[in-house]
Amino acid sequence: MFAVSLAALGIAASPAAARHKERAEDTAFRPTAPVAAPVVVANGAIFQGGAYAPLTSGARASQPGDLITIDLVERTTASKSNSATTGRDGGIGLTPPTTGPLSFFKPTDVGASGTQSFKGKGDASQSNALSGELSVTVAAVYPNGTMLVSGEKQLTLNRGDERVQFSGIIRASDISPDNRVLSTRVADARILYVGHGEIARASKQGWLQRFFSRVSPF
Repeated sequence: MFAVSLAALGIAASPAAARHKERAEDTAFRPTAPVAAPVVVANGAIFQGGAYAPLTSGARASQPGDLITIDLVERTTASKSNSATTGRDGGIGLTPPTTGPLSFFKPTDVGASGTQSFKGKGDASQSNALSGELSVTVAAVYPNGTMLVSGEKQLTLNRGDERVQFSGIIRASDISPDNRVLSTRVADARILYVGHGEIARASKQGWLQRFFSRVSPF
């Protein structure tokens, strides 16, 4: 019984069990294996269309499974501010007669004035930056020459895991001779940067604190 318990504990403490559970959407970032070229029967001519590649393309990625390095140069900044000021003053005063039945009123008894003012101001700003490199694979090539690329990078540190996932559509003309593309040139880009482990948990609120933060009216 004791040996079985130790075996079960060893399985639970193994790195594979400690790894976080893979999500269903993570399958979209898996690498794409290259497709084997179809066998072309030689027809006796010097030019064979099945193996043709223009000299200007060099070694640029162009087929499913080819590698492309994405240079992450994401930087966004947003700001918004507004202000409003209103004001209104009013007053009325009457001078009573010095003779007659109303002469007992004093000037201070028939005067009135009022003042109303409002001033409001709001500011909001947000900025994000992401830099680095990530190699992905060509997942599909479309008839118009664009390509779907996807991939991920996993870093296992001594106190947690870091994962960077990327997918998007690129143009063949944006690929540099050394197979690099700026992330700002990627259409429908999807960039995910997530972490798991002690460091990630320490930067989050506890479940009880999150509960009171939601129900608190203050």
